[in-house]
Amino acid sequence: MTATPPSPCPPVTDADWPDSIADLREGFSGALNVYRTMAHHPALLRAWAPLRQHVVKDSALGLERSEVVILRAAHRMGSAYEWAHHVSRARSLGFSDARIAALRATPEGEDALIAQAVDALFDLRRLPPALEAELAAVIGRAAVIDLIATVGFYSVLGYLLMTYDTPLDAAIAAEMHEAPL
Repeated sequence: MTATPPSPCPPVTDADWPDSIADLREGFSGALNVYRTMAHHPALLRAWAPLRQHVVKDSALGLERSEVVILRAAHRMGSAYEWAHHVSRARSLGFSDARIAALRATPEGEDALIAQAVDALFDLRRLPPALEAELAAVIGRAAVIDLIATVGFYSVLGYLLMTYDTPLDAAIAAEMHEAPL
């Protein structure tokens, strides 16, 4: 059996953190391996920060709907890193493990509508007009646009994570070991 070669872009350590983004290390960028991996491209990480603020913190979806979108997107991408991180975040928001697990299969209620939208974006690369109209009636047009942006945002992160085999952050790995879904 051939050993997996080491990643050409492992998470950047504090000692190797680029000076050009030193101000970002103490915030979200230095806290997670995904952004420590992105730190290999300082200009991208700096440009990413305002979009991350909107998608993660200020989205018209709100925190719960955002987690539904992210979990379904992580599942569809096969991104174990994003799945584990967002299982943890969803649990902290009060999601039951059953609700989280359903996002890998067939959720119910509004979660089903959101999952259908995420699936359409992956499968069709667009929302069909009837689905877009139904979503807009339920969650509002700004939230529909944020749903599309969130899928795109987390797809880019998933591509980076899976290309560079970014390891789970230690605290999330420990949580998933102690309380698997």
